[in-house]
Amino acid sequence: MRQNFGVKPWVYPMPVLIVGTYDENGVPNAMNAAWGCITDMAEISISMSEHKTTENFAKTGAFTVAFATEDTVVACDYVGVESASKVPNKFEKAGFTAVKSEYVNAPIIQELPMALECKVKSFEDGILIGEIVNVNADESILTNGQIDPMKLKPITYDPVGHKYIGLGKIVGQAFSDGKQLK
Repeated sequence: MRQNFGVKPWVYPMPVLIVGTYDENGVPNAMNAAWGCITDMAEISISMSEHKTTENFAKTGAFTVAFATEDTVVACDYVGVESASKVPNKFEKAGFTAVKSEYVNAPIIQELPMALECKVKSFEDGILIGEIVNVNADESILTNGQIDPMKLKPITYDPVGHKYIGLGKIVGQAFSDGKQLK
């Protein structure tokens, strides 16, 4: 038997994205955003309401998207529960270190080992659409020159239980396993 829950924003897995921006004075900011996904080969879309982050990327035209990890849960949750409008040094309090992106006017968060560097394409009706101009990753999460999710250790957000969950084991090979049924 199945149970109905009505309309809910429940999708699994839901990545925990950390959006990084600079303000007009070059002060870095970060916010936690769970409602985001890749919407084209070089595009990411993130649903968000008005924040200090939205003010920042409206001025700079750029942002980064890093992935929260098992090792950074506390800091990544903090930038989601605290407002930079109330705590101007929120980035520092999270223990984050900003390194300026080579490709866009936005910070790369050194403590988060993978980031998408993006230009703002649009922000309408609460949907940020960004053009991905570069993906960067720390060598510590690479295996044979490729990003290794088991080394990255990204977390997913459980919207029902309000928990963060790490990735599990490999259960199949994409674009291959289904060929058994051909």
